[in-house]
Amino acid sequence: MSGPRPRTGDALFRRRGVSRVLVPLLLALATLVTLFPFYAMVVLSLKPATGLTFPDALLPTGLTAEAYKVVLAGNDLVRWVLNTVVYSLVSVVLVLLLASMAGYAFAKKRFPGRTAMFWSFLAMLMVPYHITLIPTFVMLSKLDGVNTYWGLIVPTLANAQATFLMRQFIAGIPDALIDAARVDGASDLRIFVQLILPLCRPILATLGLFVFLWHWNDFLWPLVIGQDPEMRTLTTGIAGLMRESQPLSVTLAGSVVALAPIFLAYLFAQRHFTEGVAMTGVKG
Repeated sequence: MSGPRPRTGDALFRRRGVSRVLVPLLLALATLVTLFPFYAMVVLSLKPATGLTFPDALLPTGLTAEAYKVVLAGNDLVRWVLNTVVYSLVSVVLVLLLASMAGYAFAKKRFPGRTAMFWSFLAMLMVPYHITLIPTFVMLSKLDGVNTYWGLIVPTLANAQATFLMRQFIAGIPDALIDAARVDGASDLRIFVQLILPLCRPILATLGLFVFLWHWNDFLWPLVIGQDPEMRTLTTGIAGLMRESQPLSVTLAGSVVALAPIFLAYLFAQRHFTEGVAMTGVKG
């Protein structure tokens, strides 16, 4: 005679017990794999300029801040940071303003050709960025936009993805709120500024963080349009350190300095970022 068969509940309990142990282990492993490049970057930036041997160089021993002194003592770094801050912050403000205005118009206004215009604008997402790079540069060069802030910023303002997300979010705002504001005599500008924008604060924070990160890390367009060394951003300036045969520790120290504001931006907008992602997912 065969022994008693295990109950279904016991097998399910054991599977759940295994998953409770296995899933955290896999997540911890994925976290370590993800963080290892950042760890290596920080440790190697604190190593002496010569005499590195791998994998011994990855151990946190014999650390020195000489590479950071070289990077922070350079006058070029201040200019790179200034250019990057102007490029990122001005772009964030203008992209959010234009995307929110366009999203409000596409979501709540009624005008001829609205649907065709929206999908034509959204079709920009299907066009590879590199295809428009040369025509944009030729046009700006004829307008004397090379090596200028406006030439660096203006071509990045028509953000179809930001407009689409703003339109989807604003479409979920009840029309009754807008109608009540109109009954009270509010103009379209007042409705947009005092009603729509406050309600869009979570998605604006989320988009602002994404746009900031994109511009802060942007390399190709600043490299093309900023041909003067005075117009270099952090990404193009750090790449220039590699061309100048600087030690690896100096190049990585510049990368750490460039990475620090990204962490600060995320910490500042973390709550709004999480809320915006959750609300966007709920609204579809």
